[in-house]
Parts: sequence; C-alpha cells; structure tokens
Amino acid sequence: MAIQWKNDHPIYLQLKEQIMAMIIDNVLREGEALPSVRKVAADYQINPITASKAYAELVDEGLVEKRRGLGMFILEGARKNLLHAQQKKFLEQEWPEIIKRISLLGLDVKQLIETAERSSNQ
Repeated sequence: MAIQWKNDHPIYLQLKEQIMAMIIDNVLREGEALPSVRKVAADYQINPITASKAYAELVDEGLVEKRRGLGMFILEGARKNLLHAQQKKFLEQEWPEIIKRISLLGLDVKQLIETAERSSNQ
C-alpha cells in the first residue's frame, strides 16, 4: 500500500481521514477489526506511534473502540455519523462557495439540473 503523504498536513491526520473515507465508502465496515497498528505502520512505512495517534483520534471521535486483547473495531453507527458530519460540512462550508461560483458564472438552476440529468444518464 503505497501512499503519497502531503507535507502540509500531519501524517496521523491524513491516515485518520483515509480510514474515515474507507468507512464512508464501505471498504471498512461497522463491526470489523481495523488492521493492527504494527501492520498499518509497516504497510504505510510510518512510525507506529503515528498510526497509534490516528487510531486514538478515531476512538476520541467515537468511530472505533479498543477491545482489550482483540484490537480496534469500527463501532455501529460510525458510517452514519461520518456521513452526517460530511453533509453538515458540505452544507455549511462548501455549498455557500458553490452558490457564489454559480452566481458569478451566471448559471441558473434549470441549466444545472439539465446538465446533472445528462451526466447521470451516461
């Protein structure tokens, strides 16, 4: 698993975001065990402390739990909670910028819907 880490963002946060994306995409499913910290560190060629810190963040956010002697498991409802958070972020942060851009370009809702419909039919 080769990954390109960005220099402008701590690696543990990038790893956390990647795991969250995998939960949203159902690559990692609720109830499943996450790979061990050692395996993640070896696969991604990172320090085990970095992987552990990413996992700790996921625990703090209520997405995974540590089961003593068994490892880390994705909690039931994690995907739903992540989707809700992503929707909220989109509506509060990204959507207003998109609306501004639509207005700047002089596009109208009907034109956008027609374009979206054509795209989804392909």
